[in-house]
Amino acid sequence: MTPDSRRYLPPEALARIGHLELRARAVVEGVLAGLHKSPYRGQSVEFLQHREYVRGDDLRRVDWKVWARQDRLYVKEFEEETNLRLTLVVDCSASMDYRGLGAALSKYECASTVAASLAWLALSHGDAVGCAAFDDRVRAAVPARTSRSHLASVVGVLAAPRGRGDHPAEATSLLPVLRSLAESLPRRGLVIIVSDLLGDRDGLVPGLRRLRARDHDVALLHVLDDDELDFPFDGPTRFEGLEALDEIACNPRAFRDGYLEALGEYLSRTRQQAAALDCDYELIRTREPVGAALVRFLARRASLVA
Repeated sequence: MTPDSRRYLPPEALARIGHLELRARAVVEGVLAGLHKSPYRGQSVEFLQHREYVRGDDLRRVDWKVWARQDRLYVKEFEEETNLRLTLVVDCSASMDYRGLGAALSKYECASTVAASLAWLALSHGDAVGCAAFDDRVRAAVPARTSRSHLASVVGVLAAPRGRGDHPAEATSLLPVLRSLAESLPRRGLVIIVSDLLGDRDGLVPGLRRLRARDHDVALLHVLDDDELDFPFDGPTRFEGLEALDEIACNPRAFRDGYLEALGEYLSRTRQQAAALDCDYELIRTREPVGAALVRFLARRASLVA
Protein backbone atom coordinates (compact mmCIF):
# COMPACT_ATOMS: atom_id res chain seq x y z
CA MET A 1 0.00 0.00 0.00
CA THR A 2 1.35 3.43 -0.98
CA PRO A 3 1.76 6.38 1.42
CA ASP A 4 -1.16 8.09 -0.32
CA SER A 5 -3.24 4.96 0.26
CA ARG A 6 -2.52 5.18 3.97
CA ARG A 7 -3.45 8.86 3.92
CA TYR A 8 -6.93 8.20 2.56
CA LEU A 9 -7.39 4.81 4.20
CA PRO A 10 -6.66 5.44 7.87
CA PRO A 11 -6.22 2.31 10.04
CA GLU A 12 -9.51 2.83 11.83
CA ALA A 13 -11.39 2.99 8.51
CA LEU A 14 -9.71 -0.18 7.24
CA ALA A 15 -10.41 -1.93 10.55
CA ARG A 16 -14.07 -0.97 10.41
CA ILE A 17 -14.38 -2.13 6.80
CA GLY A 18 -12.67 -5.38 7.75
CA HIS A 19 -15.18 -5.84 10.54
CA LEU A 20 -17.95 -5.16 8.06
CA GLU A 21 -16.72 -7.98 5.87
CA LEU A 22 -16.72 -10.40 8.81
CA ARG A 23 -19.98 -9.28 10.38
CA ALA A 24 -22.01 -8.64 7.25
CA ARG A 25 -20.57 -10.69 4.42
CA ALA A 26 -24.00 -10.90 2.85
CA VAL A 27 -24.09 -7.09 2.72
CA VAL A 28 -20.74 -6.80 0.96
CA GLU A 29 -21.30 -9.66 -1.46
CA GLY A 30 -24.89 -8.64 -2.09
CA VAL A 31 -24.10 -5.05 -2.99
CA LEU A 32 -20.50 -4.94 -4.22
CA ALA A 33 -20.04 -8.42 -5.64
CA GLY A 34 -23.25 -9.01 -7.58
CA LEU A 35 -25.92 -10.50 -5.29
CA HIS A 36 -28.70 -8.85 -7.24
CA LYS A 37 -29.21 -9.69 -10.91
CA SER A 38 -26.27 -8.41 -12.88
CA PRO A 39 -26.72 -6.13 -15.91
CA TYR A 40 -23.70 -7.73 -17.57
CA ARG A 41 -23.66 -10.57 -20.01
CA GLY A 42 -21.27 -13.44 -20.43
CA GLN A 43 -21.15 -17.17 -20.96
CA SER A 44 -23.76 -19.13 -19.03
CA VAL A 45 -26.41 -21.76 -19.61
CA GLU A 46 -29.13 -19.13 -20.02
CA PHE A 47 -29.24 -17.77 -23.57
CA LEU A 48 -30.26 -14.11 -23.83
CA GLN A 49 -30.10 -12.93 -27.45
CA HIS A 50 -28.08 -12.63 -30.66
CA ARG A 51 -26.22 -9.53 -31.74
CA GLU A 52 -24.14 -8.78 -34.80
CA TYR A 53 -20.45 -9.69 -34.56
CA VAL A 54 -18.01 -6.84 -34.05
CA ARG A 55 -14.26 -7.04 -34.42
CA GLY A 56 -12.67 -8.37 -31.27
CA ASP A 57 -15.57 -10.58 -30.20
CA ASP A 58 -14.69 -14.09 -29.02
CA LEU A 59 -15.07 -16.38 -32.04
CA ARG A 60 -16.19 -19.17 -29.73
CA ARG A 61 -19.44 -17.26 -29.24
CA VAL A 62 -20.23 -17.00 -32.96
CA ASP A 63 -23.43 -18.84 -33.90
CA TRP A 64 -22.23 -20.72 -36.98
CA LYS A 65 -25.71 -22.08 -37.72
CA VAL A 66 -26.99 -18.55 -38.17
CA TRP A 67 -23.95 -17.78 -40.35
CA ALA A 68 -24.74 -20.81 -42.54
CA ARG A 69 -28.29 -19.60 -43.06
CA GLN A 70 -27.72 -15.86 -43.42
CA ASP A 71 -24.04 -15.56 -44.40
CA ARG A 72 -23.62 -13.02 -41.59
CA LEU A 73 -21.78 -13.36 -38.30
CA TYR A 74 -23.76 -13.14 -35.08
CA VAL A 75 -22.62 -13.89 -31.55
CA LYS A 76 -24.64 -15.39 -28.74
CA GLU A 77 -25.16 -13.37 -25.60
CA PHE A 78 -25.83 -15.06 -22.31
CA GLU A 79 -26.89 -13.81 -18.93
CA GLU A 80 -25.07 -14.67 -15.73
CA GLU A 81 -24.41 -13.26 -12.33
CA THR A 82 -21.08 -11.51 -12.50
CA ASN A 83 -18.99 -9.01 -10.59
CA LEU A 84 -19.86 -5.38 -10.27
CA ARG A 85 -18.54 -2.45 -12.27
CA LEU A 86 -18.23 0.48 -9.87
CA THR A 87 -17.53 4.07 -10.93
CA LEU A 88 -16.72 6.56 -8.17
CA VAL A 89 -17.41 10.21 -9.04
CA VAL A 90 -15.88 12.55 -6.46
CA ASP A 91 -16.48 16.29 -6.21
CA CYS A 92 -13.16 18.16 -5.90
CA SER A 93 -14.62 21.68 -6.23
CA ALA A 94 -13.48 24.56 -4.02
CA SER A 95 -16.42 24.25 -1.63
CA MET A 96 -15.18 20.77 -0.69
CA ASP A 97 -12.16 22.39 1.00
CA TYR A 98 -14.26 23.50 3.96
CA ARG A 99 -13.10 22.12 7.30
CA GLY A 100 -15.06 23.02 10.43
CA LEU A 101 -13.32 24.20 13.56
CA GLY A 102 -11.88 21.16 15.30
CA ALA A 103 -12.76 18.79 12.45
CA ALA A 104 -10.16 16.17 11.54
CA LEU A 105 -11.09 16.13 7.84
CA SER A 106 -12.25 18.62 5.26
CA LYS A 107 -15.23 17.66 3.14
CA TYR A 108 -12.91 16.62 0.32
CA GLU A 109 -10.75 14.50 2.61
CA CYS A 110 -13.88 12.84 3.96
CA ALA A 111 -15.23 12.23 0.43
CA SER A 112 -11.87 10.84 -0.68
CA THR A 113 -11.75 8.51 2.31
CA VAL A 114 -15.25 7.27 1.53
CA ALA A 115 -14.35 6.70 -2.14
CA ALA A 116 -11.03 5.01 -1.40
CA SER A 117 -12.68 2.74 1.16
CA LEU A 118 -15.36 1.70 -1.32
CA ALA A 119 -12.68 1.10 -3.95
CA TRP A 120 -10.67 -1.04 -1.51
CA LEU A 121 -13.75 -3.03 -0.60
CA ALA A 122 -14.86 -3.57 -4.20
CA LEU A 123 -11.40 -4.53 -5.45
CA SER A 124 -11.01 -7.00 -2.59
CA HIS A 125 -14.03 -8.82 -4.01
CA GLY A 126 -12.79 -8.87 -7.59
CA ASP A 127 -15.02 -6.05 -8.82
CA ALA A 128 -13.96 -3.49 -11.42
CA VAL A 129 -13.47 0.05 -10.08
CA GLY A 130 -13.05 3.33 -11.94
CA CYS A 131 -12.79 6.83 -10.49
CA ALA A 132 -13.22 10.43 -11.61
CA ALA A 133 -12.63 13.69 -9.72
CA PHE A 134 -14.56 16.72 -10.98
CA ASP A 135 -15.50 20.32 -10.37
CA ASP A 136 -16.82 22.11 -13.47
CA ARG A 137 -15.33 19.25 -15.52
CA VAL A 138 -13.56 15.98 -14.97
CA ARG A 139 -10.08 16.86 -13.67
CA ALA A 140 -8.60 13.37 -13.29
CA ALA A 141 -9.88 9.88 -14.01
CA VAL A 142 -8.93 6.23 -14.34
CA PRO A 143 -10.98 3.56 -16.13
CA ALA A 144 -12.40 0.57 -14.31
CA ARG A 145 -9.96 -2.25 -13.53
CA THR A 146 -10.19 -5.32 -11.30
CA SER A 147 -6.60 -5.71 -10.11
CA ARG A 148 -6.06 -5.01 -6.41
CA SER A 149 -3.03 -2.94 -7.37
CA HIS A 150 -5.48 -0.61 -9.15
CA LEU A 151 -6.19 0.96 -5.76
CA ALA A 152 -3.01 3.00 -6.18
CA SER A 153 -4.41 4.47 -9.42
CA VAL A 154 -7.72 5.33 -7.76
CA VAL A 155 -5.92 7.00 -4.85
CA GLY A 156 -3.75 8.85 -7.37
CA VAL A 157 -6.88 10.46 -8.82
CA LEU A 158 -8.11 11.40 -5.35
CA ALA A 159 -4.71 12.75 -4.29
CA ALA A 160 -4.10 14.82 -7.44
CA PRO A 161 -3.24 18.48 -6.68
CA ARG A 162 -6.31 20.70 -6.42
CA GLY A 163 -6.70 24.46 -6.61
CA ARG A 164 -3.18 25.14 -7.84
CA GLY A 165 -1.34 26.19 -10.94
CA ASP A 166 -3.23 26.34 -14.21
CA HIS A 167 -6.19 24.37 -12.91
CA PRO A 168 -7.61 26.00 -9.78
CA ALA A 169 -10.55 24.27 -8.16
CA GLU A 170 -13.78 25.63 -9.62
CA ALA A 171 -17.45 25.52 -8.65
CA THR A 172 -19.38 22.29 -8.97
CA SER A 173 -21.03 21.76 -12.35
CA LEU A 174 -22.94 18.48 -12.25
CA LEU A 175 -24.84 18.32 -15.53
CA PRO A 176 -21.94 18.36 -18.04
CA VAL A 177 -19.93 15.97 -15.89
CA LEU A 178 -22.75 13.44 -15.41
CA ARG A 179 -23.80 13.77 -19.05
CA SER A 180 -20.24 13.04 -20.16
CA LEU A 181 -20.03 10.04 -17.85
CA ALA A 182 -23.34 8.67 -19.09
CA GLU A 183 -22.07 8.84 -22.65
CA SER A 184 -18.58 7.50 -21.96
CA LEU A 185 -19.11 4.61 -19.57
CA PRO A 186 -18.93 1.51 -21.75
CA ARG A 187 -21.58 -0.54 -19.98
CA ARG A 188 -24.04 -0.46 -17.14
CA GLY A 189 -22.89 -0.57 -13.55
CA LEU A 190 -23.05 1.18 -10.19
CA VAL A 191 -22.19 4.89 -10.19
CA ILE A 192 -21.57 6.45 -6.77
CA ILE A 193 -21.45 10.26 -6.67
CA VAL A 194 -19.73 11.76 -3.62
CA SER A 195 -20.36 15.50 -3.35
CA ASP A 196 -21.58 18.35 -1.16
CA LEU A 197 -24.01 19.24 -4.00
CA LEU A 198 -23.30 22.94 -3.56
CA GLY A 199 -23.12 25.11 -6.64
CA ASP A 200 -25.00 23.95 -9.73
CA ARG A 201 -27.85 22.17 -7.95
CA ASP A 202 -30.14 22.58 -10.96
CA GLY A 203 -27.92 20.17 -12.88
CA LEU A 204 -28.39 17.32 -10.40
CA VAL A 205 -31.73 15.95 -11.56
CA PRO A 206 -31.06 16.04 -15.34
CA GLY A 207 -27.60 14.58 -14.70
CA LEU A 208 -28.98 11.71 -12.63
CA ARG A 209 -31.69 11.18 -15.23
CA ARG A 210 -29.04 10.76 -17.94
CA LEU A 211 -27.30 8.04 -15.93
CA ARG A 212 -30.55 6.25 -15.12
CA ALA A 213 -31.56 6.39 -18.79
CA ARG A 214 -28.43 4.35 -19.52
CA ASP A 215 -29.58 1.81 -16.90
CA HIS A 216 -26.86 2.64 -14.39
CA ASP A 217 -27.56 1.97 -10.74
CA VAL A 218 -26.88 5.33 -9.06
CA ALA A 219 -26.11 6.22 -5.45
CA LEU A 220 -25.65 9.74 -4.11
CA LEU A 221 -23.45 10.23 -1.05
CA HIS A 222 -24.08 13.76 0.19
CA VAL A 223 -21.08 14.96 2.23
CA LEU A 224 -21.58 18.00 4.44
CA ASP A 225 -19.60 19.43 7.33
CA ASP A 226 -21.24 19.43 10.74
CA ASP A 227 -21.00 23.25 10.74
CA GLU A 228 -23.17 23.35 7.62
CA LEU A 229 -25.73 21.01 9.15
CA ASP A 230 -25.86 22.37 12.72
CA PHE A 231 -24.85 26.03 12.22
CA PRO A 232 -23.15 26.33 15.62
CA PHE A 233 -21.81 29.85 15.06
CA ASP A 234 -22.33 32.37 17.82
CA GLY A 235 -21.28 36.01 18.06
CA PRO A 236 -20.09 38.31 15.25
CA THR A 237 -18.81 36.16 12.38
CA ARG A 238 -17.49 36.80 8.88
CA PHE A 239 -18.42 34.17 6.28
CA GLU A 240 -16.25 33.94 3.15
CA GLY A 241 -17.26 32.13 -0.03
CA LEU A 242 -14.96 29.37 -1.28
CA GLU A 243 -16.31 29.41 -4.84
CA ALA A 244 -16.95 33.16 -5.05
CA LEU A 245 -15.35 36.32 -3.69
CA ASP A 246 -18.43 37.22 -1.69
CA GLU A 247 -18.27 37.60 2.06
CA ILE A 248 -20.71 38.65 4.73
CA ALA A 249 -20.16 39.83 8.29
CA CYS A 250 -23.12 39.29 10.60
CA ASN A 251 -24.47 38.01 13.86
CA PRO A 252 -25.39 34.38 12.94
CA ARG A 253 -27.92 34.13 15.74
CA ALA A 254 -30.14 36.51 13.77
CA PHE A 255 -30.75 34.06 10.95
CA ARG A 256 -29.92 30.63 12.44
CA ASP A 257 -33.56 29.53 12.49
CA GLY A 258 -34.13 30.63 8.90
CA TYR A 259 -30.94 28.93 7.74
CA LEU A 260 -31.79 25.62 9.40
CA GLU A 261 -35.32 25.72 8.01
CA ALA A 262 -34.05 26.36 4.48
CA LEU A 263 -31.42 23.62 4.88
CA GLY A 264 -34.05 21.13 6.02
CA GLU A 265 -36.20 21.93 2.99
CA TYR A 266 -33.20 21.57 0.68
CA LEU A 267 -32.19 18.18 2.13
CA SER A 268 -35.77 16.92 1.96
CA ARG A 269 -36.11 18.04 -1.66
CA THR A 270 -32.80 16.39 -2.60
CA ARG A 271 -33.89 13.09 -1.03
CA GLN A 272 -37.21 13.25 -2.86
CA GLN A 273 -35.55 14.02 -6.19
CA ALA A 274 -33.18 11.08 -5.77
CA ALA A 275 -36.02 8.75 -4.77
CA ALA A 276 -38.11 9.82 -7.76
CA LEU A 277 -35.28 8.65 -10.04
CA ASP A 278 -34.75 5.45 -8.03
CA CYS A 279 -31.32 6.62 -6.85
CA ASP A 280 -29.97 5.82 -3.40
CA TYR A 281 -29.27 8.80 -1.17
CA GLU A 282 -27.14 8.93 1.97
CA LEU A 283 -26.17 11.99 4.02
CA ILE A 284 -22.66 11.77 5.50
CA ARG A 285 -21.31 14.11 8.17
CA THR A 286 -17.61 14.88 7.95
CA ARG A 287 -17.10 14.08 11.63
CA GLU A 288 -18.85 10.73 11.36
CA PRO A 289 -16.51 7.71 11.27
CA VAL A 290 -16.17 6.54 7.67
CA GLY A 291 -16.71 2.92 8.63
CA ALA A 292 -20.02 3.74 10.35
CA ALA A 293 -21.25 5.65 7.28
CA LEU A 294 -20.36 2.79 4.94
CA VAL A 295 -21.93 0.16 7.19
CA ARG A 296 -25.18 2.13 7.16
CA PHE A 297 -25.07 2.76 3.40
CA LEU A 298 -24.21 -0.82 2.42
CA ALA A 299 -26.62 -2.40 4.89
CA ARG A 300 -29.49 -0.30 3.59
CA ARG A 301 -28.67 -1.12 -0.03
CA ALA A 302 -28.50 -4.81 0.79
CA SER A 303 -31.90 -4.66 2.46
CA LEU A 304 -33.36 -3.17 -0.71
CA VAL A 305 -32.14 -6.03 -2.91
CA ALA A 306 -32.58 -8.90 -0.44
